[in-house]
Amino acid sequence: MFLKRKVECVTEYTDPDGMKLYSISFSGSKVDASKYIERLAAVKNEKALNWADIPAYAIFHDGEEREYLIVCWWLNGNELFHSVSVKEGGAWVEDPNKYSFCVYDLEIMWAERNFYIQTVDCENASIKEYRRRVYKTE
Repeated sequence: MFLKRKVECVTEYTDPDGMKLYSISFSGSKVDASKYIERLAAVKNEKALNWADIPAYAIFHDGEEREYLIVCWWLNGNELFHSVSVKEGGAWVEDPNKYSFCVYDLEIMWAERNFYIQTVDCENASIKEYRRRVYKTE
């Protein structure tokens, strides 16, 4: 059954490439961003993109049963690429046949879609303006 989750912007850590960071908490407690930083760096390294020039965001998701790291980035004009890593048995696993983002992540994804259209996929594209706009819950 759908139950509202605590969604926040991550403020205790700033990504060196300007990636926007969000957190989602099943329990309602503040998400400890430090649990996700090493894996975020590994995902970025594996994808070998110039992250400083790419509109992107990540979600640190403390789920009901597992920790999820969702990394999303825009390429090819208007395509949203993603990576989902899940903490399984103490190790991070990226297996698209087993794990994906969930209904709670879509709230942020929808907001990010709108920010992307308004600031990058438009006449006066600005990654700086894209990065300035962040999703905030009421």
